[in-house]
Amino acid sequence: MPIILIVILVLAVLFLWAAIRVLNEYERGVIFRLGRVIQIKGPGLIILVPVIDKMVRVSLRLVVMDVDPQDVITRDNVSVKVNAVIYFRVIDSIKAVIEVEDYRYAMGQLAQTTLRSICGQAELDELLSEREKINSSIQEILDTQTDPWGIKVTTVELKHIDLPQEMQRAMARQAEAERDRRAKVINAEGEFQAAARLADAAEIIEARPIALQLRYLQTMNEMSAERNTTTIFPVPLDLFKPIFDLISRQGK
Repeated sequence: MPIILIVILVLAVLFLWAAIRVLNEYERGVIFRLGRVIQIKGPGLIILVPVIDKMVRVSLRLVVMDVDPQDVITRDNVSVKVNAVIYFRVIDSIKAVIEVEDYRYAMGQLAQTTLRSICGQAELDELLSEREKINSSIQEILDTQTDPWGIKVTTVELKHIDLPQEMQRAMARQAEAERDRRAKVINAEGEFQAAARLADAAEIIEARPIALQLRYLQTMNEMSAERNTTTIFPVPLDLFKPIFDLISRQGK
């Protein structure tokens, strides 16, 4: 009798060990019975029929995948290396199990080919300045292609664009030339504005000569405030006009 009880107890333990599964909150179990999908179970404690049932665990958490650097030739024939990061999650556990053998591997391969295709259709300037547009294009294509697999691609971000050394030097020279051009334009605009102000001041002085005398007095006040040892008094040329006229008449 005791031996029979021990055997029954061992069989019961083996049965429970083979039948009981515990799934976490972020997991689901796709149950196959004799090769056919019957349902999805989880999370929590689930019981399987030993030998008959088989369970495949599927995680519903967000997956972050690094796409390996890809050699890309842009539309303007520049060779670059581009890598990206993809965020996706499983939204249909059954499709993720039965529609594709390994959805992570399939996603990685599809992301590499899509990255090369989209980046190859853009010029280098677009690749550097319009990342959001390229990210959206890649995300839309991946999401459409993986929808039959029960996968939702939420975000795609270009991570790094590696340019050849000669292209980096050329872009540095271009940026320096652009900065020099802007500096010269700003300097020319400043000179133009200063000349315009001087012309306006000359018109005012011509219309009102007394303004020039006031300017002389202001200049003398500023020079005296600086405590200089030498003071220069500006003398208006109008004071010498009668003398110049007299010399001119005597010369005739």
